[in-house]
Amino acid sequence: MKSPADVRELLLRRFGRQHRDWLEAGPESQAWPLDIPLGLPGEQAALAQLEATRAWVRTWQAWQGEGSVCWTERRWRTLGSQRLPELLRLDNPRQLAWWIGMLERWDRAVLRHARLLQRWPALAGHAAMAFDALADFSDSDVDRLFAALDWFEANPRSGLYLRQVPIPGLDTKWIEARQSLLCGLVGALLGVEAGASDIHALCGLRRLPGLVRLRVLDPVLRQRTGGLGDLSAPVDELARLSLDPRHVLIVENLQTGLALEDMPGAVAFMALGYGVDGLGRLPWVGNAHCLYWGDIDTHGFAILNRARGVLPELRSFLMDEHTLLRHRTLWSEEPSQHPALDLERLHAGEAEVYRALKQHAWGPSVRLEQERIALDWVADELQRALDPGQSFSRPARK
Repeated sequence: MKSPADVRELLLRRFGRQHRDWLEAGPESQAWPLDIPLGLPGEQAALAQLEATRAWVRTWQAWQGEGSVCWTERRWRTLGSQRLPELLRLDNPRQLAWWIGMLERWDRAVLRHARLLQRWPALAGHAAMAFDALADFSDSDVDRLFAALDWFEANPRSGLYLRQVPIPGLDTKWIEARQSLLCGLVGALLGVEAGASDIHALCGLRRLPGLVRLRVLDPVLRQRTGGLGDLSAPVDELARLSLDPRHVLIVENLQTGLALEDMPGAVAFMALGYGVDGLGRLPWVGNAHCLYWGDIDTHGFAILNRARGVLPELRSFLMDEHTLLRHRTLWSEEPSQHPALDLERLHAGEAEVYRALKQHAWGPSVRLEQERIALDWVADELQRALDPGQSFSRPARK
């Protein structure tokens, strides 16, 4: 036996699943009227909970609101003739919205949806995806949305930076915060398949150049960069440098990279993350002896795997079981593991460690972050990895 509160909970769930379809189809769709059975009991059930049944009937007798309660007669052997509430009938989505306290939201969404389709008929079948925006945006934000759609439709390949887009009242933060909404609507206007989520690619905007952080660890090589030892520049500009290092160290943690001391013939890239494959555009990197040193966790190995797509001879450094177990007291927990079961470019020992991490062989989501390892120990290991016969300056302790 459903009470009005039970019906409201049921309608809330149905609204969450179907409100976009209802907005798109309008009140004349075949979804309406919508009948909600109220859980009519049989005689034995009513006898077993007689007072509850009477209270349920009284509740629906006193009920006032949108929709209509349909009543039915039952002739029972023991209880005699009874008039009972059988179902609630709602004639349109507006009545349902009243039930769940969303009538104002629904009315705003309907009005703005009609305005959107009047301006852009091509959005029929797509505009309902914007229900939350249509229901909840302020009037000024709706005006901004319409202005953005107007401009992006007229300028699909502007080649401008996002900040240069000349839409009055619209700034970069507004667009970035609503990128998914804009991509969905602009994509529909431009005939792009659903799923586009990059406003730059969809609207022909220029991207800000991604900067790569590089440290030149050799004083001789620094003469080729005007004495600069710490550089941040786009990959394409770094490619024009004539560095030709003998050793390239790729270090995931920025502070670890900054703590490295001078090394003959060496440079270090820092904090590239999954952008590590950009190193494939640097011609002087591929000729060097390259080492990757990342965290010993699943994402660290995934980045290594990705890097080998452009640097097939890349070797890992301090990403082995011996290093992991030696630093057991410094372990932490990886917040979320990489989803892949196996990574095709890992070497045998690396793959074993990766699978063991995935299988929680040493504990739940074990992680050893590289910055936790003492740099004086790292210096000795790095010397052996790069040039066994070469002596390097020892990094200071952290």
